[in-house]
Amino acid sequence: MSKSMVVMQPQPVMVSRDSDQWGSGICDCCNDVPECCFAYWCFACFACIKAKKYGECLCLPLLDVCGIVPPITMSIRVSMRQRYGIKGDMCHDCLVATFCKACVWCQMSREMKARDLQITLVSARNL
Repeated sequence: MSKSMVVMQPQPVMVSRDSDQWGSGICDCCNDVPECCFAYWCFACFACIKAKKYGECLCLPLLDVCGIVPPITMSIRVSMRQRYGIKGDMCHDCLVATFCKACVWCQMSREMKARDLQITLVSARNL
């Protein structure tokens, strides 16, 4: 039996196979009809649930009622682009968040579903 010192432990490797584009278009509501129906019939509930799933405060989207540009929708969209490495700019985010708020939340919901990463430990054992 040889005695050797482990100098460096193997590190987990994250390989992203996802695109740097949105997985669906802003008006691709037919890709997930139940989600889009929920968003249009009870938008406040839908946005709050999706914000919570994204890791934000449950009631955060309720602050979107003040102002012309919805700051919460826009900031979560920008955050999602950053998290998933999606290309885009704040000007486009501002336009779609202002004029297509329900469509934006549906698109973000589809993106969260498509990019949901499950963490699995491989060859983990207790020593």
